[in-house]
Amino acid sequence: MIRDMARQFAEAELMPIAGDTDALHRFPAKAVQSLGELGLMGVSVSDQHGGAGMDYLAYALAVEEISRGCASAGVIMSVNNSLYCGPVDMFGTEEQKEAFLTPYASGERLGCFGLSEPGNGSDAGAATTTAVQDPGTKEWVLNGTKAWITNGAEASCAVVFATTDRSQPGSKAISAFLVPTDSAGFSLGAKEDKLGIRGSSTCNLIMDEVRLPPAALLGEQGSGFKIAMVTLDAGRIGIAAQALGIGQAALECATKYALERSAFGAPISGLYAVQHKLSEAACRIEAARLLTWRAAVVKDAGGDYTKEAAMAKLCASEAATHAAHSCIQVLGGMGYVSDMPAERFYRDARITEIYEGTSEIQHVVVASKLLKEAKQVTFPSPAPPTKEH
Repeated sequence: MIRDMARQFAEAELMPIAGDTDALHRFPAKAVQSLGELGLMGVSVSDQHGGAGMDYLAYALAVEEISRGCASAGVIMSVNNSLYCGPVDMFGTEEQKEAFLTPYASGERLGCFGLSEPGNGSDAGAATTTAVQDPGTKEWVLNGTKAWITNGAEASCAVVFATTDRSQPGSKAISAFLVPTDSAGFSLGAKEDKLGIRGSSTCNLIMDEVRLPPAALLGEQGSGFKIAMVTLDAGRIGIAAQALGIGQAALECATKYALERSAFGAPISGLYAVQHKLSEAACRIEAARLLTWRAAVVKDAGGDYTKEAAMAKLCASEAATHAAHSCIQVLGGMGYVSDMPAERFYRDARITEIYEGTSEIQHVVVASKLLKEAKQVTFPSPAPPTKEH
């Protein structure tokens, strides 16, 4: 039901505006408001806190369908669900949830996630942003810059990670904070001019002596790295679903065009080269879809889904890029011009291999898990040789 509802909404409300949303770099405000009204801005958050109270499989299905209609709307939805509402729901106090979850899960407000910095990229444990507690007022004073922040220009609050204790080793030095974007000393950098997903804003969050009350600390002091990693695991399911939506849209575009375009006196759908491209794209997308659903199901069951989420994100993002590339090849010259959406699919797909952990990082995550699992396997010792041997 949620898949069908999201698909109907995407086809009626998102597909007609997706081209202009991209070309004009226009934030789809009305569509995002409607997503909130449909319960899609906090799919897995309980209805007590403004969400739809559904599971992560439902969330993955919804993100795919919304992204099939408009990748920009898909990432706006994904970030608010996974990267903002997710950690607040999991680690927030009841007071924090009332103020910083309910309005966001309902779609009344939008949240963002401040982890990356200009100089650390994939090194999540190297935060140069600092949070120092004033010994007199007990307020936290934040200084630093967060980079590449999706939803940054429209967000009312950000989950920000900062170093709170340099005497602690690596990951234990980092804590997470809830930072309202109207705080004194908080400002935004210029919006990035991006290759794709241009309807979603991406900008720096700049904090200059931002003072926050003690209650702004999310989770325990020193638990920020753990919060970030748990959040990214869940977020990767959302990005995998976004990639699936882009890839599916590209495949459908190529298939439809192949049936309509004629060459050498017959539709090009009869050419083996075209059929091979369509078949390979379809197989990759379907395989990635099953990986994404499996990751969601393992998460819903309370299992360790780090490897599954990384596999899903890796395979879905690369399947989307491959499908978009194949779509342009099938369309030929028409795939290279903005009269058709093929070139937009190609541009939108590319980022899914980069944000929330590059493909290279996903390989590291998967391999690390495999090696750890292998160390836990005990192989039986071989039986001693007998006289017959």
